[in-house]
Amino acid sequence: MCGIIGYVGTQRALPVIMEGLKRMEYRGYDSAGVSIMDPVGFFTLKRAGKLAVLEGALEGHSHAGTIGIGHIRWATHGAPTDINAHPHYSCRGDLHLVHNGIIENYRELRDELTALGHTFVSETDTEVLAHLIEQELQPGVPLETATERGLKKVVGAYGLALISAREPEKIIAARLGSPLVLGVVPDGSLIVASDVAAIIAHTRDVVYLQDREMAVLTPKGYAIRTLDAQEVSRPLERVEWDIGSAEKGGHAHFMLKEILEQPDTLNATLLGRIISGEGLVKMGGLETIADRVRNIDRLIIVACGSARHAGMVGEYLIEEYADIPVEVELASEFRYRRFPAGGKTAVLAISQSGETADTLAALHEAKRRGLLTLGLVNVAGSSIARETDAGMYNHVGPEIAVASTKAFTSQLALLVLLAVYLGRQRRLSHALSEELLHGLSQLPLQMGKVMQQAEGIIALAQKYRHAERWLYLGRKYQYPVALEGALKLKEISYCHAEGFAAGEMKHGPIALVDAATPTVVLAPRDSVYEKTISNIEEVRARGGAIIAIANDEETVQRSLVDHAIIVPRTLEALSPLLTVVPLQLFAYGFAVARGLDVDKPRNLAKSVTVE
Repeated sequence: MCGIIGYVGTQRALPVIMEGLKRMEYRGYDSAGVSIMDPVGFFTLKRAGKLAVLEGALEGHSHAGTIGIGHIRWATHGAPTDINAHPHYSCRGDLHLVHNGIIENYRELRDELTALGHTFVSETDTEVLAHLIEQELQPGVPLETATERGLKKVVGAYGLALISAREPEKIIAARLGSPLVLGVVPDGSLIVASDVAAIIAHTRDVVYLQDREMAVLTPKGYAIRTLDAQEVSRPLERVEWDIGSAEKGGHAHFMLKEILEQPDTLNATLLGRIISGEGLVKMGGLETIADRVRNIDRLIIVACGSARHAGMVGEYLIEEYADIPVEVELASEFRYRRFPAGGKTAVLAISQSGETADTLAALHEAKRRGLLTLGLVNVAGSSIARETDAGMYNHVGPEIAVASTKAFTSQLALLVLLAVYLGRQRRLSHALSEELLHGLSQLPLQMGKVMQQAEGIIALAQKYRHAERWLYLGRKYQYPVALEGALKLKEISYCHAEGFAAGEMKHGPIALVDAATPTVVLAPRDSVYEKTISNIEEVRARGGAIIAIANDEETVQRSLVDHAIIVPRTLEALSPLLTVVPLQLFAYGFAVARGLDVDKPRNLAKSVTVE
């Protein structure tokens, strides 16, 4: 959601900034803009629409400035227009600012600043920040001091970068609840951005800013301080992935690339975590709190979207193999509930980005209650990774497509490992844990067999491209997979898709079945297979087309489904990692057949950093 970049160094700033903005397009946006500090002043251009519109407007312009900021905006306050696009300016036009997040008290601040003589030109909350800092930027007051004073009056979330003609070789960056990372380039240049993807082409040496911290960037170096002017010393971190991980690698779309690379990313998730022959799991991220984890008697999983569906699979896993009661909560609702929780309750936050605002808010509520907090994230240095007591990383590299695929299957694998880790501390036998872990280690190879069917699955989806309504059914471990399959389809095709627990069909959803509404049924050979077959027969009796995800052709013969996609058989608890892959491929093929941009679906953002 939105993207910030700022550059100060020896190169021309504009090409670096535009390249960084392109790297962040996947986050979702509807306008873009840049401000470059030229020797004679500011050059600023901003346009509603895709980055290509801004690029077209920039043709013929050449700017030698070596300091500047850029932004892609996802509209919250005010429509996506040229005026509402970032950067925003102070009244005198000598301070330009870009911002991610939401300023909750912007109306009050705007009224106060208007009374002081400030004039606003946009509908955004962001513009308040430019005027607020301008008000504090009195003669003799350094830019960073004015920024500190202004931000102390702000309620809300922000990641921001600003430049001022008053101190033309300086970028100020600050964060509260919205990510910012500082990259140190070998030639001495500095890049600040809201996403490592915007930096990785230039350097892999980074520093992650933390909440209520500010970075001051100049051609001579950088300094980090708190908003209370306390100096911060933090070593550089090395980003694990490289620029190749953030490129399509010859595939038509990032989503297809990320689906097809899941055998490899699953191997990366498992690497070094299975102790072969002992039925044990090594979870290095939990070692520092091993005693507290051993005493957990209740687990609450908080997550949103696909991460929540993974958590629902985790609920089955951990209750079945670790004998710990588990509840899965929508993170967006969690902090508004009164919930009983004792000292042995732990809260597990799941988020690909580690910056999901609702999940962070739930995490903060858990910490306020004094509960043990755990994280499962993909992005090192993210807010959830820093703020939890301990946790686990996916290690799958950047996920560029908005719709989550490889991060989702990695989350499932980590939840299997967590179930074994917790179970072995309790009553899970060596034999059963060995069976689970052996099955898990075989999954990358089995996934590869599913990938061999990719062209056929995509072609099947294209046959159904005119369908506007879809049902997805599953039982037990397959129920969350049904929800995930429906979410994937609706995210990237904009068609209505609903996932249901198959046993609920006669309690209402069966009324939706008709000849124009295909039904996708998850029907692997598991403990509820026969009951799922009964549901298939109910749909067939009412004239609905059926696509089954099955382990063998018998499902096709017995149930007279219209189409079946066969996946290898594995343990019931592991089957979601295989059955979800055809649903990802099907959603991809369906959306492509409808001529849609599967990597950047409308209205959606990769990282939801505002509530």
